[in-house]
This record gives sequence, C-alpha cells and structure tokens, in this order.
Amino acid sequence: MRLVKPKPFTFEAGKRAVLLLHGFTGTTADVRMLGRYLHSQGYTCHAPLYEGHGVPPEEILQSGPQEWWKSVEEGYQYLKDEGYEEIAVCGLSLGGVFSLKIGYTLPVKGIIPMCAPVKPRTEESIYEGLLSYAREYKKREKKEETEIEKEMEAFKQLPKDTLKELRELMTDVSKNLDYIYTPTFVVQARKDEMIDPKSAEVIHEQVESDIKQIKWYEQSGHSITIGPEKEQLHQDIYQFLEKLDWTV
Repeated sequence: MRLVKPKPFTFEAGKRAVLLLHGFTGTTADVRMLGRYLHSQGYTCHAPLYEGHGVPPEEILQSGPQEWWKSVEEGYQYLKDEGYEEIAVCGLSLGGVFSLKIGYTLPVKGIIPMCAPVKPRTEESIYEGLLSYAREYKKREKKEETEIEKEMEAFKQLPKDTLKELRELMTDVSKNLDYIYTPTFVVQARKDEMIDPKSAEVIHEQVESDIKQIKWYEQSGHSITIGPEKEQLHQDIYQFLEKLDWTV
C-alpha cells in the first residue's frame, strides 16, 4: 500500500506570521496541531515539508541538510512573498536546529527551538533512529515481514553521507549560537529519549539575546508537540509570541 505524501500547510489569519519546522524523518504533522492553535489565536502559520521527507525512507538518504535547509528558506520566502513582513520561527528537533540557524542568518521576531539537538549524538545513534523510522514506515505500508526484512537489509547498504552532514550541521549551529540576538524561548522535554536534554541549557546559555527563557516539560518525550503537555506548550508559545515587539 502506497502511503499518501504529507503536504506543506498554510493557515492564514493575521499579519503576524509563524514559520513552523518539523523534525528529521518527520513531517508537517509534527507541528499541525500547534499551527491550528496559533491560527485560532490570529497568527498566520506556514509549515514547509523538507525534501526527502514524508516519502519512502530511502529518499531521505538521497538528500541532506543542504536540501532541507533550502526547503526552510523557501518556506520563509513564501511568507515574505505573501506579504508577511514580520515572522517568528518555531521548530521541533531538527526544525529547532534550523530555527536557531535562521536566528543568525535571516531577520525574525522570535525563535522557539523545541527539543533541539546542538550537542550532537554520534552518527550511530542517529542511524539507529533512522532505521527505526524506516521499519515503521514499511509497516504502515502493510508489507509482509519477510519483505520488510529484505528491504531493510538493502536500506542498510545505502550510503550514509547524510548522517555525517547532519552531525556537522548541529556542530556548526552550536558554534554560532552567540550570534543570536533575537528573543528566544527554549522548549525542552524532561523525558526526551532522542537527544541530550543538556542541549537546551547550552542554547539558553549561549544565545546572546537579552530576552530569553527556558522551560522544561516534565511529562513529555521528544515528540513534545503531540505529547501529554501539548496544550500547555501551545499556550506558552502563544504567550511568548504575544510579548514580542510586533509592529502589526
């Protein structure tokens, strides 16, 4: 069974815009509920889908951080082209890393990295997560277990340059945190099983903005946007956005 590819989404509301960024191996579904909530509060929200995501896992390894960053830039430019002059950015996991990169490369009103890894894990641990994603994707395609095992063996033979590039991206962003002067709200799940939670402390300490805060969500895991504290997270993000220096 071929799965339907997720799509970017745009929820139009007021003149204040929020760029929402999903995680590695994730899709725009990661941030859809958050987008719906912010839209209900008057914010226009746009979430791009990175190249190689939301499709068979083999395609992820055919792209890499440069292509995914291009998808992010295109999402930002889409909002600009639609007439939104003031944009905040909020991202989960890899999306959080990209939100920080935006913070020192593009003008934004505020940055909200959620469970963002800037203390890179080894390529082996990243690869284990990718293997888990690949297997689950194939299960959702309703494939027989023998076929899944055969495809997984072939998957393991594919080049892994993408994982090295991903680790290099995290390292590069961590070295540039002190170039960020934009208001920043660091979100971190206490029960995060995917990344080193100390990344949140590193981000909060090294960002140079005079306006910065960090909040730990005690009952949440890595997928915080769909976890047990998502309603509180939605409200906290909204409150942070409301305090920014919007002119519209």
